[in-house]
Amino acid sequence: MKIKVLGPGCRNCQIMHETTLQAVKELGLDAEVEYINDMVEISNYILATPGLVVNEKVVHEGKPLPTLSEVKILLKQSTQGKSGGCGCCCGG
Repeated sequence: MKIKVLGPGCRNCQIMHETTLQAVKELGLDAEVEYINDMVEISNYILATPGLVVNEKVVHEGKPLPTLSEVKILLKQSTQGKSGGCGCCCGG
């Protein structure tokens, strides 16, 4: 699994990165987590930061920040190939 946390380096983006690393650890996933802070590359995926991309699919963009539980759900859904209509944790 390849995970990208997208953000320019602000505190919210750092929190998203830390939360993602914790979720990967708690779930025991075999995943590569990359923190992307280049705005040109970020703009290839999202318009609002922070963002979370799993296997090249955007699963979260912008605020509010997802909780640890929500990030774990997003990662589980990505490993199972399931997601809600919008691809975020709300299931909508």
